[in-house]
Amino acid sequence: MQSTLQTLSPSPSLSDRQWAASAHFLALLLALMTAWMVGVAGIVGAGIIYFLKRDDSPFAAEHAREAINFNLSMLLYSAAAVAIGVVLAGATVLTLGIGLIVTLPAGLLLVAAAGAIAVMWLVCSLIAGFKAWNGEHYRYPLTLRLIS
Repeated sequence: MQSTLQTLSPSPSLSDRQWAASAHFLALLLALMTAWMVGVAGIVGAGIIYFLKRDDSPFAAEHAREAINFNLSMLLYSAAAVAIGVVLAGATVLTLGIGLIVTLPAGLLLVAAAGAIAVMWLVCSLIAGFKAWNGEHYRYPLTLRLIS
């Protein structure tokens, strides 16, 4: 009978956990300081940690890469929301306000979606930072894995 015990990977060091958590928290802090809709600062913040630790700490590099992908995804989702908003505003203007019957409910849904994106971004960034601090792996939801 074979043993069902699996070989466990060693727990990340305190330094690795601090670097991994800082990738999430630095991305969050920089994005908040520069307006989360822009999102570029969050990508840059996590990117700095990734480039500093990619060779030294696989754990920190994994978390930094995940933070980059998440902030990049949020940037793309926000850009799509802005583009849809511009189209809705253009439709309202082009129809001399008559299109407001259709664009107003769509605009309200768009505002609700943008609010949901903002809340998800904030909550998931905090969860990821605390998971990294505890030495756990974390995968952001609804994230496009563009950087691997």
